[in-house]
Amino acid sequence: MSPAIIGLCIFLGAPIIMSLLVSLRDWSGITAPFDSEFVGFDQYRQLITDDGVRRRDFALSIRNNFYYVAGVVPTQTAIALFLAVILNQRRLKGKGFFRTAYYFPTITSSIAVSLIFLFLFQTRGAVNAVLPFQDINWLANPNGVIHNILGVAGVDSAPGWMDDTEILSLPLWEWISGPSVAMLSIMILVTWTTTGILMLIFLAALQNISPSVQEAAEIDGATWWQRFRLITVPLLKPTITFVVTLGLIGTWQVFDQIFVISFGGPEKTTLTPAFLTYFQTFQNGEASLGAAVAVVLFVIIMAFTVLQRRLMRNRDWS
Repeated sequence: MSPAIIGLCIFLGAPIIMSLLVSLRDWSGITAPFDSEFVGFDQYRQLITDDGVRRRDFALSIRNNFYYVAGVVPTQTAIALFLAVILNQRRLKGKGFFRTAYYFPTITSSIAVSLIFLFLFQTRGAVNAVLPFQDINWLANPNGVIHNILGVAGVDSAPGWMDDTEILSLPLWEWISGPSVAMLSIMILVTWTTTGILMLIFLAALQNISPSVQEAAEIDGATWWQRFRLITVPLLKPTITFVVTLGLIGTWQVFDQIFVISFGGPEKTTLTPAFLTYFQTFQNGEASLGAAVAVVLFVIIMAFTVLQRRLMRNRDWS
């Protein structure tokens, strides 16, 4: 085990500690890190307490990523489980073909897939060609989906108290905007590319369930839905917890699709903490601020992972 442990310490543990130390300094990323001035928690104050563009950008990234997580994780988990249940049917023919077809997007370069989706979601792309509304500007539309739905109901502007109430320099009305249309397009892309690997995990777990359990329930008169809800899902609890944990960690780290498709736009509605880390470090030359964002993102991921595991551990699956 020592080679693996040493590798983790060098390539994972050391960068985490280095990021934490760098976030306490005023480092541009050009000079030696410890030749820079020590500023303590100044970078974190700019992100969390000090009013300004940095705090607003950080709030926007958290809001965007929250909706991204809330949309992608349940969707990819449900679709993956649904496909795994279908592929686990004994009478299904061509299982190898379908497994390969569903898994193929996972092993395809995310950059290549993002470029394909970039063309598909153009105003005159293939997506609009098959929809009744052919003028949707998917990738340049900053409007929030929830705001669009409220607009149909006649709510076009925020109540006064929502405009006056701010969290991290961002009005409450913008917090409840929902993902932008551009972010929704990226969510569709990511769901399509990640479902395959999760499907294989569910399929392996389903194949480990003893057929005698299902046969006994069927003899007792249980319907397919009763067997699925009362037997299959409870037995899959550890696998579901594992899949959701992977989904949470992966969705909070989304970067490459954002970089290729939108670069944080339009109007910063696809800005995420991972992309903000890159942008502050390599575009603005504020490596310490980028490191601070990375540390806060690490804390958020750990908090959501622990919370999710506790909620799923205490849930009654029967």
